[in-house]
Amino acid sequence: MALILIVDDQNTNRQIYAQIARRIEDGTDVVTCSGPYDALKWLDKNDPDLILTDFNMPGMHGDDFIGQIRSNARFADVPIIVVTVFEDRNLRLRALDAGATDLLISPVDHREFVARARNLLKMHRQSQVLSNRASSLLESLKKSESILAWTQRENESRLVNVINTLPVMVSATDVDGCFLFMNSNKANYLGLKAEEVVGRSCTEVLGKQVGERSITIDQLVIASGSGLRSFEEEIVSADGVRKIFLTTKCPLIEGERVIGVVTSSQDITDRKAAETHLHHMAHHDALTGLANRSLLRDRVDREIGRCRRGDGRFAVHLIDLDGFKQVNDVHGHATGDELLARVGEQLRNVANPNDLVARLGGDEFAILQTNVKSDEHVEQMGRAITNAMPDAIGAVDLSTSVTASIGIAVHPEDGNTFEKLLRNADQAMYRTKAANGNGFCLYAANLDARAAEERLVDEALRSALEERRFELLYQPQMDLKTGEICGCEALLRMRAEDGRLVPPSEFLARAERNGMIMPINEWVIYEACRQGAEWHAMGLDDFTIGVNLSPVQFQRQSVPLLVARILAETGMPAHCLDLELTESIVLHDREQVAIQLRQLRDLGVKISIDDYGTGCSSLSYVKHFPVDRLKIDQSFVRDMIKNPSDTAIVRATINLGHSLGLEVIAEGVEDKDVAKALLLEHCDRAQGYYFSRPAPAYEFEKAMRLQSNRGNQMFGRLQEPA
Repeated sequence: MALILIVDDQNTNRQIYAQIARRIEDGTDVVTCSGPYDALKWLDKNDPDLILTDFNMPGMHGDDFIGQIRSNARFADVPIIVVTVFEDRNLRLRALDAGATDLLISPVDHREFVARARNLLKMHRQSQVLSNRASSLLESLKKSESILAWTQRENESRLVNVINTLPVMVSATDVDGCFLFMNSNKANYLGLKAEEVVGRSCTEVLGKQVGERSITIDQLVIASGSGLRSFEEEIVSADGVRKIFLTTKCPLIEGERVIGVVTSSQDITDRKAAETHLHHMAHHDALTGLANRSLLRDRVDREIGRCRRGDGRFAVHLIDLDGFKQVNDVHGHATGDELLARVGEQLRNVANPNDLVARLGGDEFAILQTNVKSDEHVEQMGRAITNAMPDAIGAVDLSTSVTASIGIAVHPEDGNTFEKLLRNADQAMYRTKAANGNGFCLYAANLDARAAEERLVDEALRSALEERRFELLYQPQMDLKTGEICGCEALLRMRAEDGRLVPPSEFLARAERNGMIMPINEWVIYEACRQGAEWHAMGLDDFTIGVNLSPVQFQRQSVPLLVARILAETGMPAHCLDLELTESIVLHDREQVAIQLRQLRDLGVKISIDDYGTGCSSLSYVKHFPVDRLKIDQSFVRDMIKNPSDTAIVRATINLGHSLGLEVIAEGVEDKDVAKALLLEHCDRAQGYYFSRPAPAYEFEKAMRLQSNRGNQMFGRLQEPA
């Protein structure tokens, strides 16, 4: 019989929740309290099986209340459901951080409440049974000589029986990576016989790729003599089922000597599915299923990062329904909701696969249009939205007139932040409204200034080409397993007439539009190959030099012929050249791009997909195109310690790359914690300011010569010039 505590300062809510709670199972006993202090006093003498509490109550916030409950060891595992009317993501995260088990948004759906509570009670009881069993076993072990017997390897069968009862996968390996033990849970999941794996290596039992990763992590445990922080990993069962496990590795100690590593893995697939569901709720509109403002901001920020390298433009289309208030007033909110859903559906049909459709709130929508090729391309989308609105509005029986006003802002011309782009799109939208709506308007307050600025950039580019004022800096790429420099990326800079070093974000986008990217990129490839051939002739170890290619270059000339000529002229070994392509390149003409990539591979050149994850991330081209490496975009890597979503994206990209036999490189590594996390996720290479800023050729050469006796302090010598 379950005992449920309900805490809410509203009497009506307490009565409703109590009635619902009694339906969970027969004999349920419900106690209600009007506030946190009454509840804490009641908890001094009682042990509930489940607690349901409001978040916003007088006298004490929900997270403080939950924290006080969790501070008592008696209630460490008692499920706590938090009910809140707020949709603020920070409030939900506060509740979860304080120790809440689940969240419900008020008004509460009765069936959802009963189902979630029933599942939590079931899990709590199972946890209690397992805990009692573990305590009993531990007490029994303490009172007997089984621990000593196991240490002396005289009574292994008893320990095996104990470990085999645990609902986790457990194994032990020696310092050479050979199995000492595997419990039946893990053996059954992997389709093995536990007694047959003893003495065999991890690579033989688990496969070369998985086994080598496991041995690499085990060596960190053996070297440090202490356990690693628990990490998540995907493990595939014998029948191909993929599940997510929380894995812990601890040293196996005999006397004072580490003789191996004990690995335990707990299945958390269901928990991860719940987290994914919560993440979706936090980033999508409940009525339309579209992205919300938070997700739109995130995508716009990522597009801004992608475009800093000059890789195209994007536009934000802001759509507002004129006359929507009258719909709610005349027909009611149900009809208004139907209209919003129809509009959202129609906007999905208008948008391209790589675009994002969002509802910002009320009757306001937005479309993030990516891979913009020209202003005409933007206007085509504006016309398509305008023409699609009558169908969506006409599908709802209305007696009032409704039209749509659209405002458009284009990056980078109309703003380089989410707030500025949205603000300028909003101004353009109100111009449309002033012109009687039912149309679109581009933000064009500074057309003359924009044209003048572009003329200045054009002149600076022509002058830099004529006077040879372009320079290459080199940023090292590190092998995360060995800590050695294994390559570098050549990064373009332009030296202004005043001596200032101009980053590519200030000129590449314009160079692609005016065509000057062709001679610039040809110079970059030639200079990188010339420098690489010079280093190779000096006897420096083989390492790859990454060079970025422009989509324009693939569209206007034969890249394989250009590369073959430059390799022949410079003497650069083909296998040391790594051509980096952004995802947008392979989307223009897939068949033609595939032909050119195969020709490049025939030359011996390496191919990498740069900024992976910021574009369409199509698995089809990664699988079928001749690609050697994936480079994870820095926007995912930089915050992966703090942001679970970024961690999941990084892990998925690494697993995808390795499953396809590709090497994976992480960009934007700026601190030690991120570097360590990438190693635990089995990432192959990394680059970023933590290792080194982009440096001149002579500084990189010095670092390579000091490779044999360098430490992290060496990276301080590599500095980007002013």
